[in-house]
Amino acid sequence: MSRTLRRAAVLAVATTVALVGGTGIASAHVRVSSDDATAGGYGVMTFRVPNESDTASTVSLRIQLPTDTPLTFVQAEPVAGWTITQTTTQLDPPVESDGDTISQAVGVVQFTADAGGGIAPGQFQQFRLLGGPFPDADEVTLPVVQTYSDGTEAAWIEPTVEGQGEPQYPAPVLSLSGEGGGAADAHGSDHGGSTGTDTAQTASAAESGDGDGLAVTALVLGGLGLVAGVAGLALGLRARRRTVGG
Repeated sequence: MSRTLRRAAVLAVATTVALVGGTGIASAHVRVSSDDATAGGYGVMTFRVPNESDTASTVSLRIQLPTDTPLTFVQAEPVAGWTITQTTTQLDPPVESDGDTISQAVGVVQFTADAGGGIAPGQFQQFRLLGGPFPDADEVTLPVVQTYSDGTEAAWIEPTVEGQGEPQYPAPVLSLSGEGGGAADAHGSDHGGSTGTDTAQTASAAESGDGDGLAVTALVLGGLGLVAGVAGLALGLRARRRTVGG
């Protein structure tokens, strides 16, 4: 292989690795979504929780529900190998819901793995809550604290402020459009290892648009462009050889 072709191949591999790395980071986060949650209605909230550690398992997940606009009805879907604990909080003042006066509501739902269990490295788990009525808003923030078997925590509790840079540990945000998108939001932390700044910025830019879809699109288009570029270079060199030799 000529030096030019070798350089092209190296560039293609390096660019593909960067794109793949960016896609991985864009998808490595806690996400909450719903197909039916709407403002003022009820719905199922699905929390997708990847394990981001190379050595420790995720053994606990604490989900904080809003207390200023409380969900007066909350049920958790059982998960094999996990114990569910709901903590209620007093409402001051009480709220009216379906003609009833509600003085307390669930403030925290915690999933705790059985001894020796949890989400192992390289795996993920989904946790679901049924609740409502949701507040009369476009979205609702649902902070999450993820605890690992080595005692470390990833606290996804920081608010994302419009016009400012994304915080290191943004809280998950649930869309109440009823269209199933759900905003994604707890990005990959440094718990499982460090990543390059450029790659992380690429992932952040992908999520600020259409999330995983945009990242995948960028990967596909980038890959096709690289293939086309290398193919064009090869054809040009062949034509040059024919011209020189002819």
